Parts: sequence; C-alpha cells; structure tokens
Amino acid sequence: MKVTIVGSGDAFGSGGRFNTCIMIETAGRCVLLDFGASSLVALRAHGIDPDAIEAIILSHLHGDHFGGLPFLLLDGQFLSRRTRPLVIAGPPGSRDRITALLEVFFPGSTGMEWRFPWEVIEIMPGVASEVVGLKIMTVEVVHASGAPSTAVRLADGRAVLAYSGDTEWTEALIPVADGADLFIIECYDHARRVAGHITWSILKARLADLKARRIMITHMNPSMLARIEEATSLGLLVAKDGLAIEI
Repeated sequence: MKVTIVGSGDAFGSGGRFNTCIMIETAGRCVLLDFGASSLVALRAHGIDPDAIEAIILSHLHGDHFGGLPFLLLDGQFLSRRTRPLVIAGPPGSRDRITALLEVFFPGSTGMEWRFPWEVIEIMPGVASEVVGLKIMTVEVVHASGAPSTAVRLADGRAVLAYSGDTEWTEALIPVADGADLFIIECYDHARRVAGHITWSILKARLADLKARRIMITHMNPSMLARIEEATSLGLLVAKDGLAIEI
C-alpha cells in the first residue's frame, strides 16, 4: 500500500498547506481519505489525475475535509468528461450534506443528468464495511461536525492504515491505532487546549498507548508547525504535502 499526503493542512491552510486529503494506492486501485475544499487544486498541483480516483472515504463533514467534492464532481462532468464510476463513503448524514453542498455551490447541479455514475454510501460507526475492495471500520470520535465524526481504519489484506480524522484525545483511538502499519493522527496545537482537536502536550503523554508501527502527525496550526522537531525527535513522522510512503 502506498500512501501519499495530498494535503496536510488545517482548515486555514497554515504553512501554505492544502486541506486534508490522503491518497491510498493498492492493487491497482486509487482511493482518497477526505477531500477538503482545496483538494482538487492539490491533486493538480501534484500531477494526480482526478479521474483515477475510484472512491473517497470521508472521516467527517467539515469543509476542510469534504468541501472539495462539488468541484471534483463538476470537473468530471464538464472538464475531464469522466466516465469512470465514483463512490463516496462517509458517516451517516453524508448523502444529504453532499446534496446540500452541491446546491449551495452550484444551484441546480443535483438535478442534472450525470455523464458518469456516482453514489454516496453511508458507513455506520462500528460496523465493518467494504469500499472498492478495501475493508473499512470507523469509530466515532470527539469533534462536533453536525454528523458523527469518525476515525477510520482501512485494510487491503496486506497492510493497515489508521487515521484519527479530527478529534480531541479519546480512548477510542487506541484500538484504531493498534497494530496499524501507519497511524495518521491530527496534532492541531502545541500546548493550548482546543475543543475538538488534539494538542501535542496531550498526545505526547499518550504515545505509548498507540501501538501502531509508525505514527504520523498532521493537521497542524502555526504553533505546532513551529515545533515539529519535538515530534521528530521522538521518532514520529510529520505529514507534508507531497510526502509518499510505502506501508
């Protein structure tokens, strides 16, 4: 499994980073975890063909994690003239929120005749699912988004990728990370407690509880970006736009 960080930024693009978007390539398939508002631009910046994407798995429904979907769908309709099917999988409420998003950004778009088939699948937290051949398990975490916010555990039969999504520290992250080949976890602020997000001072104290083979931090604000050497000194990887890793 090859994992590429298409976007590693927070909602505000701190450090000039694109919104969250993680690409997984395995067995000839290409899947994305999250698709923030700037993610179509990020794909093009990295030379990634949007039409190669078979599925998008959403951790939660905030704009910096799913807000780029209208642009991707309209790109496939009008620019690339996509024919390949696209699956979008997310937490309960995804279907209605994506429909509303399309109508706000491009009124009337939900009533058009699409040239390519696309569907939204809603994944119940705690219920094993399969998306384009990948085994998916999600767990609800602590992050208010108007629908369940989730951590995601994804397996292709050879490797396991785990991802926290956005969340405060919660014990639910421990089984998500357990045994994963790579656990990507948000680390928003260095020391200040921020509702719905993990702070480095808290994460550092709980690292021993996360039994993943490798841990990568992402979704950092300026206070954390200025101190990433504290994480690297403990052996953690730091997400950066364009970083690719085999797991």
